[in-house]
Amino acid sequence: MENYLAALDEYFCARYSDYVKLSALEGYEMPEVLYVAKDGNIVRRDPSVMRLNRQAKREELLARFKKNAGDVNFTFGYAFIPFSDRIKNPLRKGTFAKLLPAALRACGETAESAGEKLDIEPRFWKKIVKGSLYPEKNLILALALVCHMEIRSAITLLTSRGFFFDAENVRDVVVEYLLQNGVANPEMRDRCLKEYNITCLPIRRAPSAEKEEHEDL
Repeated sequence: MENYLAALDEYFCARYSDYVKLSALEGYEMPEVLYVAKDGNIVRRDPSVMRLNRQAKREELLARFKKNAGDVNFTFGYAFIPFSDRIKNPLRKGTFAKLLPAALRACGETAESAGEKLDIEPRFWKKIVKGSLYPEKNLILALALVCHMEIRSAITLLTSRGFFFDAENVRDVVVEYLLQNGVANPEMRDRCLKEYNITCLPIRRAPSAEKEEHEDL
């Protein structure tokens, strides 16, 4: 069990790029981001030198980061569609509702089976599927996880709503890792989310799993 968590930590250290939060960690050593090139000009190094995987004490720093991490990504699962979009959407090919069926077929799901795995009221999910409501980012990420989507399908659905995997967002980096590495086992998935205190994804869990989660708090 610890192997996949170690792999997640390694991925997170190499990918997460909120340098304001990283540099604020006690013990973080600010690297030299500017240097003098051979031609005498001042050159800026790639900002990736500031990531945790470049730190000598990365394990210690990551432990501090996790201890203070909190999920700040709460949103409702849906958003109302602006009037202008209601007019334009029937002519658009790349709306979420039009792209969803193919994404679900690719992972062996239907709108009905996917909705049963999401913590959202069925009436709202049906409206999202029909295109009369927009899904928020949290819902799309949860959908990708519970349906075991390939990363390409997840990116397609995110892009349809103007979203993307943000390397400065803890939730996004962890979900990106899970999808890229095909972590489909619910227990492993939930353990990875818990490791980074990600609690706001609307994933429907079995009553026993919810009870264990509350007992851990």
